Amino acid sequence: MNKAITEELALMPPVFAQGLDVYSSGDGTPGSDTYANAANAAFVPADQDFGGALELQKIHDVQRLRYMGETPLLPGCYLRVTARIKAVSGNLPAVQIAAYPAHADGSRVTGVAEYGPTVALGSYGEVVEVSAIIGSGLRSGVDMVWGTQPLYGHVGLDLTGQNGGVVRIDDLVVEDVTSVFLGDMLARVDVRDYGAVGDGSTDDTAAFEAANAAAGGREVLVPEGVYRLLGDVTFDAPVRFEGQVSMPATAMLLLRKDFGLPQYIAAFGDEEQGFLKAFQALLSNSDHESLDMGGRKVSVRAPLDMQAAVPDKTSYATRRVIRNGQLEAAASAAWDDVEVTSQASYTPSDARRLSNVVNVANVPVGARVIGTGVGREIYVKAKNVATGQVTLSAPLHDAAGTQNFTFRKHRYLVDFSGFASLSKMVLADVELQCNNRCSGINLAPSGITFHLRDCFVSRPKDRGLTSIGSGCQGMLIDRCQFLSGEDALDVPQRSSIALNANSNDVKLRDNRATKFRHFAVLGGGNPIITGNHFFQGDGVDNGVRSAGLVLAENYVSGIVTGNYIDNCFIEWTNERDPTPGFTSGFSFSALSITDNIFLSGEVAPWFSYIVVKPHGAGHFLNGVTITGNRFRSINGAIDRVERIDTSFADFDMSRCKDVVMRGNSFHAVGEQVSNAAEISFSQGSVSDTWVIGTAGRLPFRGQALSVDHLVAQGAIRDGSNVTRHAMPWVKLAQGPQRDELHLVWPEPVKGKGKVLLGVRMDNR
Repeated sequence: MNKAITEELALMPPVFAQGLDVYSSGDGTPGSDTYANAANAAFVPADQDFGGALELQKIHDVQRLRYMGETPLLPGCYLRVTARIKAVSGNLPAVQIAAYPAHADGSRVTGVAEYGPTVALGSYGEVVEVSAIIGSGLRSGVDMVWGTQPLYGHVGLDLTGQNGGVVRIDDLVVEDVTSVFLGDMLARVDVRDYGAVGDGSTDDTAAFEAANAAAGGREVLVPEGVYRLLGDVTFDAPVRFEGQVSMPATAMLLLRKDFGLPQYIAAFGDEEQGFLKAFQALLSNSDHESLDMGGRKVSVRAPLDMQAAVPDKTSYATRRVIRNGQLEAAASAAWDDVEVTSQASYTPSDARRLSNVVNVANVPVGARVIGTGVGREIYVKAKNVATGQVTLSAPLHDAAGTQNFTFRKHRYLVDFSGFASLSKMVLADVELQCNNRCSGINLAPSGITFHLRDCFVSRPKDRGLTSIGSGCQGMLIDRCQFLSGEDALDVPQRSSIALNANSNDVKLRDNRATKFRHFAVLGGGNPIITGNHFFQGDGVDNGVRSAGLVLAENYVSGIVTGNYIDNCFIEWTNERDPTPGFTSGFSFSALSITDNIFLSGEVAPWFSYIVVKPHGAGHFLNGVTITGNRFRSINGAIDRVERIDTSFADFDMSRCKDVVMRGNSFHAVGEQVSNAAEISFSQGSVSDTWVIGTAGRLPFRGQALSVDHLVAQGAIRDGSNVTRHAMPWVKLAQGPQRDELHLVWPEPVKGKGKVLLGVRMDNR
């Protein structure tokens, strides 16, 4: 590499024989003094050592000689300036190569070296050669490191030391010596120099390791070819892949210096394999906590079996992040569901197990279980072929006995279910384009704090995110969009679900989900569901709506707050209770639904926003708060915002306790409920028993179980119109529906004004 040749740079100053008017006794800048006609300088045409030479007497402390032409210095170019000199008479000076560094406008670049090593002249007539290298980079052997600011220089030399001496100087030589630094500049080591063959079959592992050891931080070049690596290979230096590598699943390629998906795609020549090998490296070293996909879109032809990519690990619990890219399902038969129907038996006392499973070996782990008495989102967590048993992700509510079950295994774009346990895995800023061909993410059977944030799960065929066990413990879903592929279908035709969970402590925050069958089906306790917008309407007048949020445990201990619940409802069930009738415990309890926006349009009048669906008798509400919500129906009113679905059983409303429902707003809602319900009653004729109904104003059509307060607005009078001051007592839970109460007075009376009562449907 020689820029004087490749870029046709003129580097050499003119010989002294052509005149001294281009050589300055100053810095070499335009207008500075030259040696033409100078008293201390003359051209000697026939020196015995030099031929033509400049004879110069030193009369200044620093006697400068500078070529006034502009010697260019490009980034990455290195110039060697050489002078041959001898002392003729007088004091013996010292000499050093020197140059003036110049900006484009000719001004001096400060802060850089302007001279090279000093050499003393030791005797008369001895020819001494001095040189120095000028260049942009700080490299070994560069005497004057100029960086990239100087565009050119005025090169020459300085005489230092005592004055009075006379010297003769041969013509200056300027050479491009960039090639001397070529190895360092390119910072490149070729794996072929260390024995790599690249024929696709020869094991080049040792050659790659040797190249890495020799690189010393320089770039390693993998030229064209296919390099078979049968063992682990680690690169501590950057690598340039012009060829590709191939490796068995058990061998790892670790790119420590430039770890990222684009580099792995370049290494393997295949997006899908590059992604899996990069994931293997992510879990197999401690140098990087995240895999940056570099904004790349990876076309995926079959489910990404994430555990198979790391065959030496069946569990993992160190935080790792996959971020910044897109995975897209390509057309392939590999996405087809696997479905098996087998006979099996279920016993409620062994609530998470199917026994005597016929052909259990054919039942896929991770399959969804379908059958009579099976709740939503029940999966095969594990199986034991030897014993003929299947372990379930959650109990069944009404499946005792023997029946045929269907086991349907969906295919997932990203499948972690091969891990026995996986914790602290994060997907961030990743889009999963399922294209109605496959589902999105399948979690491991166990693990904690899986985190999905700022991601898109677009058009999943069946499920956006599935938990087949307890791998959803403490799961975090933040600021994600779940975009259904069933937008065009009416609600009853939809079957896809954005996500499910079985374990405790799930957080769903600030997500958006469009037109699924359900947004989320949640088992376990202590969920926090905040700031989400999920909508599920269609264009059918008086149409049905599906549940947006399904809470599948009766003791939920959860918070649903600040959400936009649009054309769907909250369904609270105990469909995962193997003995669903109430015998002991807290029943339907510990749920707070606060400050949400509920909106619906074109729905049937019987639609409600909050539906409680017990699967066994004897249940009741216990410690439930519904406050600050905004309920609005457009293009048609609804009867009420809350109801009990009695498809399986009704509530025992006489046992409700600690129910708070107040501070909500109602628009186009017939029965506007609260607890306590404020009842205003007038009695026009005298009676010792005033019958007061609640007219459907108690939540969930509850019973009149207590009275918060009672005040008369006006006098209470007897039949003679005499004011009476006696207090009544109250008979609670009266009438056929037990939603009336009786005010019983010591004598027949009537009310001139109104009686205001706070009637409650709970016991406190």
